[in-house]
Amino acid sequence: MAWTDAAARGALKTLFDAALSAADPLTCLPPHLPAPPKDGRVVVVGCGKAAAKMAAAVEAAWAGVPLTGVVVTTHGADLPEPPAHRRIALRFASHPVPDAHGAAAAAEMLRAVQGLTARDLVLFLVSGGGSALSTLPAPGLTLEDLVAVNRELLRSGAPIGEMNCIRKHLSAFSGGRLAAAAHPARVVTLAISDVPGDDPAVIASGPTVADPTTFEQARALVAHYGMALPEAVTAHLAAAREETPKPGDPRLAGAELRMIATPLMALEAMAAKAREIGLAPIILGDALEGEAKVLGTVLAGIARSAAAHGHPLPAPCVILSGGETTVTLPPGASGRGGRSTECLLGLALALEGAAGIWALCADTDGIDGKSDAAGAICAPDTLARARQAGLDPRERLAAHDSYGVFDALGDLLRTGPTLTNVNDVRAVIVA
Repeated sequence: MAWTDAAARGALKTLFDAALSAADPLTCLPPHLPAPPKDGRVVVVGCGKAAAKMAAAVEAAWAGVPLTGVVVTTHGADLPEPPAHRRIALRFASHPVPDAHGAAAAAEMLRAVQGLTARDLVLFLVSGGGSALSTLPAPGLTLEDLVAVNRELLRSGAPIGEMNCIRKHLSAFSGGRLAAAAHPARVVTLAISDVPGDDPAVIASGPTVADPTTFEQARALVAHYGMALPEAVTAHLAAAREETPKPGDPRLAGAELRMIATPLMALEAMAAKAREIGLAPIILGDALEGEAKVLGTVLAGIARSAAAHGHPLPAPCVILSGGETTVTLPPGASGRGGRSTECLLGLALALEGAAGIWALCADTDGIDGKSDAAGAICAPDTLARARQAGLDPRERLAAHDSYGVFDALGDLLRTGPTLTNVNDVRAVIVA
């Protein structure tokens, strides 16, 4: 096919749609449901950006099964046509900054799983974003304390696993505590992964998974990143009174985890779709981390090599990757954007208008950072059009205002909440 600008942009959107379809709870969840208990209760609890759709998938698959429970998701992330008779209550809370609604929902979930027996089943539906949405302070801490911690975590540039190590040791809900509260009921977790490596202890800070990390590690991370934490938080970490449930804890012996969608599954779906439309795919990995703009530079170098030398594969091809990068914000930063648009602007600057290369970087939850866009698309003429519009892309990148550049060009990708989340995906077409 002729790789015109319109064709390349259409192909990128088709690939992104393939990633979303692979992680759609309505299709990927039902095959992983356990058999409902014959003579026990079923309690469904959950948290994350996909919670509403995951709960709807359970209700549709188990139309004749008595269900109770509650899940929490982000404001505005309900289904366009919610179930007429919802059996699983839906709560809404703030992300990425925790709020009182999320704390209340976490407390409600803990109450829902208490007093159960070994005949009962707790179905825990978890997806990315669950940590902030179920922030319940440990005894002696306040929500304001944890909001201050979250602000420091987002500013630190720490990878998600290290962030969640700290979060779990300040929580009454995370780090296996939900499963411990449900004992002796059977606990089955259905997880949509948004973390590098799909570590279940990291997804939403692992409420039903044993936590191998310690208070000592949490304190070391706080010191490493120079975080300024509230006095009560520092004292709580120092006291280390109640460790999270560890591997081998008998309260978690009956807990089972089923991974229903992952970043790699989404990338494999994108690769399959690429072959259908005439592009040779290569998947660099599903767990690429580091500074977003630096990764953009690296991806640009790989694309240039493919165009000039046919390595790592000849054109027409598409270079696919996933994983959660970071954006380290200096004090007072006021630009708009997120990981995906920052990575994309870094890529565009490194390419400097190289012919025949288009790229998409987007978050599969439909929300890049705190913006109203999932991500954006860049083309060979992106920098030229930006400069014609009076924008200096390099200055905007330094100011962390990648959103402003792509918004001015009309190249943002706006999907609204997708009701799933398998982290960021990136596709670079070398035509």
